[in-house]
Amino acid sequence: MLLKTAVCEFGMPAPEFTLMTPDGTAYSRDDLMGKNGLLLAFICNHCPYVIDMMPRLVGDMIALRAAGIGIACIMSNDYDDYPADSPERMVEFAQVYGLTAPYLVDEDQSVAKAYGAVCTPDFFGYHPENGLQYRGRLDNVPMRGDAKGRVPELVTGMTQIAETGFGPEKQTPSMGCSIKWS
Repeated sequence: MLLKTAVCEFGMPAPEFTLMTPDGTAYSRDDLMGKNGLLLAFICNHCPYVIDMMPRLVGDMIALRAAGIGIACIMSNDYDDYPADSPERMVEFAQVYGLTAPYLVDEDQSVAKAYGAVCTPDFFGYHPENGLQYRGRLDNVPMRGDAKGRVPELVTGMTQIAETGFGPEKQTPSMGCSIKWS
């Protein structure tokens, strides 16, 4: 089912969490926070919207890290019902796309629920002091669309957060496959 994200609730604090990668490395929200912010990307392995945008997201992560933004990807789908999203397949997915950010398993889906994530991809951009400042899409490229003339909305928004502490007032919701709840 195709869903769109909610409007950004500016200033909402990032809920605390500790999640693990498939290999058992634990990361907390505070571990991941960069000096200028934090981007959490709720993604999964099987969603065609995620698959389509992964090369662009991985490329954008380079600019975000350079701006002092910490990054993590979180997989919250019920992988018992959707085995393509299993932790083992997460490792393969990360290797295929060259994902360098931690790819974390939200096994009980509590983190997705705490954040209010609804779809994959679903982006949450935080400033260390000013809370949630971005809840938009990656860019203006439609699924399977031509990236010529691409507007990198996530990078622009997160760079603004890093520089000013505040995100853009106007944001276009992300859209994608619904999170597969257990």
